[in-house]
Amino acid sequence: MKESTSKEQILKRVRVALLEKRDNPYSNLEETPLYPPFEDPLEIVFAKQFSAVAGKFVFCDGEIDLVENLLALADKHALRKMYAWEPKLQELLNHYGFPFYSTDTDFDKADAGITLCEALVARNGSILLSNASGAGRRLSIFPSIHIVIAYTSQLVGDIKDGLDFLKTKYKDELPSMISLVTGPSRTADIEKTLVLGAHGPRELYLFLLDDSIVNV
Repeated sequence: MKESTSKEQILKRVRVALLEKRDNPYSNLEETPLYPPFEDPLEIVFAKQFSAVAGKFVFCDGEIDLVENLLALADKHALRKMYAWEPKLQELLNHYGFPFYSTDTDFDKADAGITLCEALVARNGSILLSNASGAGRRLSIFPSIHIVIAYTSQLVGDIKDGLDFLKTKYKDELPSMISLVTGPSRTADIEKTLVLGAHGPRELYLFLLDDSIVNV
């Protein structure tokens, strides 16, 4: 009986407390920014974060500089089978005579896949991809080297900004596959040893162009 009385007293105090009108100390919590504002331009923030997760960032001073960097990369790694399937990207590479495979011939021997992207998330150095492009999903997963060509206009602050970017672009017809790539593929499942390229590309390159000064 005594135990029951103690329990009733506790419940009574809880009920009274719930009925009391109290000021919410966090009344504007939803309006409070989750992160502090960026101190550097988004391209600088992205470059730092992307490099921190083993991505290889290259800023290109125009399309000619882009092609020269691509040629240097191809020479460095002896890349011979580089695939590009997106019409816009193919047009750019063809304009400067850069060799690439436009079909999936001998794709099992692919050295590198070259793709565009949807957006760049500065906060964590991630690349937002979707299957709405001509590259589909294979070019960003199968070749051991994934090369992404992007523009400064695609930079966003956070993931939610990237999703808003997609909603504005595609409206009610969002792609069926949207993925966020943060650095090369990696795993530490085997004896807790970090291994790159376990489930995808072992190297990830991002070539960034300022589209305020180049034709896109």
